[in-house]
Amino acid sequence: MIVFMPHPGLCGNERTIPSRALPVPSTVSHEMQELAAQDGAEYLGLSTQQQFDLMAKAGWNEAGTREQAAVVNQLAEKYRIKIYPREIGGVPCYFLEPEHVLSKNRNRLLVHLHGGAYTGGGGSGASWEAIRVSAISQMRTVAIDYRMPPEFPYPAAIDDAMSVWRKLVQSNKSARLGVFGTSTGGAMTLLMVQRAKKERLPLPGAIFAGTPWADMSKTGDSYFTNAYVDNVTPTYEGGLQASALLYANGRDLKDPGLSPIYGDFTRFPPTLLVAGTRDLFLSNTVRVHVRLLESGTEAKLVVLEGQSHAQYLFSETAPESHFVINQVVNFMDRHLSR
Repeated sequence: MIVFMPHPGLCGNERTIPSRALPVPSTVSHEMQELAAQDGAEYLGLSTQQQFDLMAKAGWNEAGTREQAAVVNQLAEKYRIKIYPREIGGVPCYFLEPEHVLSKNRNRLLVHLHGGAYTGGGGSGASWEAIRVSAISQMRTVAIDYRMPPEFPYPAAIDDAMSVWRKLVQSNKSARLGVFGTSTGGAMTLLMVQRAKKERLPLPGAIFAGTPWADMSKTGDSYFTNAYVDNVTPTYEGGLQASALLYANGRDLKDPGLSPIYGDFTRFPPTLLVAGTRDLFLSNTVRVHVRLLESGTEAKLVVLEGQSHAQYLFSETAPESHFVINQVVNFMDRHLSR
């Protein structure tokens, strides 16, 4: 007879694990090792309430927005992308035009939703992620500069995204349109599809949701197991939770309009998902993948060794970053109609 004794580290519904030093992974590129070695800092190191109070003030993130806009200008010049401000469906957007558009992409269009926890990444910085995808795919891209709190909480962001989508599908075949984004942008990509289905609008030909913020509540294993392991978004408490509360504006964080994991995943277009083994949002991404598979959707999940949240965006030279961009480009090329 075998008797299983409880482990000393088991206590009630929790496991206590010893503190430990976390080595830099030797299984990733030198560029990614440098990123993995950095200490994480959750916003300004403030509590959730302190961060909430800061973000509730208008203009709290203006300096960061200006810095990101400067980066966008440098990237656009480097990748030879022309960026034109354009209003679509009454929403400010940025139209990205590569120096050369492939003949097979003449009728295709990508739609991008930026990250930033619904509280950052706006203005001209909204096209940051989209520049490299547009340049490497040689495909035109629309980056949506959706409204954000504190002035515009839920549902302003997703309403703006849907206004753009309604306008685009009036003059474009939806099968030629791809939607993509990372983090909040990944969640909004999922939400757009769910809203489009409810409104009986045409669906995109393919989507990419990079490490999506699919559950705005602290639900999912990696919110706990990767806390302080992720050096980009170290914890749920602090800036992330404050952003969730500010955007939700009193609504339940598990409302499907906020957290797409609780929404309907039937009849989704082919979907590419990416996360990292150190990613605080790894469980968000894995849970979405399972929901898609359960619904019969063609869904591809790529989990990157040793990477924290959206870390593939933070290097232009790391082979892992090139790998992800190429995965997105190839996925869209394979699934979008011409």
